[in-house]
Amino acid sequence: MQTRKTDRKPLNTRVLIAGFTTRHVACSAHAAGYSVCSVDHFCDRDLGLYTDEYLPFDDLESLPRVIGMMKARHDFGMFVPTSGAELLDTGIPLCGCPVETAEIFLDKLKTARFFHDTGVISPEILEPGTFPAMVKPTHGSGGWRNAVITSEREWHDWRSVMGDPPALWQEVVEGTPASVCCIANGREAVAIAANEQVLRGDTYAKFGFSGSVTPLVHPLSGEMVRCAERIAAASGCRGTVGIDFILGKKVYAIEVNPRFQGTVDTVEMATGLNLFSLHVAACRGHLPARPPAAARFATRKILFAKEELIVDQDFPAYPFVADIPPSGTRIEQGGAVVSVYGWGASRRDAILMLDKNIRTVQQYIGRTS
Repeated sequence: MQTRKTDRKPLNTRVLIAGFTTRHVACSAHAAGYSVCSVDHFCDRDLGLYTDEYLPFDDLESLPRVIGMMKARHDFGMFVPTSGAELLDTGIPLCGCPVETAEIFLDKLKTARFFHDTGVISPEILEPGTFPAMVKPTHGSGGWRNAVITSEREWHDWRSVMGDPPALWQEVVEGTPASVCCIANGREAVAIAANEQVLRGDTYAKFGFSGSVTPLVHPLSGEMVRCAERIAAASGCRGTVGIDFILGKKVYAIEVNPRFQGTVDTVEMATGLNLFSLHVAACRGHLPARPPAAARFATRKILFAKEELIVDQDFPAYPFVADIPPSGTRIEQGGAVVSVYGWGASRRDAILMLDKNIRTVQQYIGRTS
């Protein structure tokens, strides 16, 4: 999956991108003309298309050590964190949300209180043991551990599987999962795109992120965009920041993501903008003009393994495929396999192309959902 190259070459700056998954950000930074190195948990095959070098890490405890190894190999002018690395002090100039601000929005309870204090509509916080409730760990991304709990038995089962983490209880609100990608400079913000969020929807990780459609067409999208700009401006975040919503009877704010989001690919494909360039400029205080309407629709879907599988062959890095696991990778049941894309003049055209591309990809990787 390629993003559009920028016309202007940046200053000779090597950037270190680190976190659980970095391919989407490395792709954008490479397209912006930067020299990129990554520290990444998955180290998918196509990450090498956009980086000078990348190193793997196993868990968050090992991440600082591996970053130190990369620092010993190269000099870096900026550090851009993705999920899991937002609070690290690497000694490299940070290009992103200040750590003390990111810490607020990585805590879902603090985020819910921020919405309340800002006067933004969000699901009501409930006392633990109130049923039904949307229960989510106060820390963690991707939504895969979130669940609607309706009884003590379900609460016990959730705790036994998830390890009894500190959790936020909220009222259950129904509607369309959505998000807005904003660019913020710590004081003001500009919305770049509204996105439809695609969730897993199956029995495992029902509320886990599994893709996006950009732009979102919805009667409440305009109100959501205005709300997102207000939130991003008040948050103190810098660079690209994502605001998650549920569009139901009202516009409900759900979360703030103080980093690059999983919607980067579809936002760039739909708008033709380069988010990394906008991110760097915003961290230096400069916001873009309000962008025009998206030129086309773009969609991404993450395919998950229905059963344990081994990727036993390399499949081509078509323009409609990304996050490609190396041959020999063992993927457990429910694990993410690969991202597939579609695009077109309408949402329907984009989805039809996505479905066709998924059928092609499944010939290489067996049973996926």
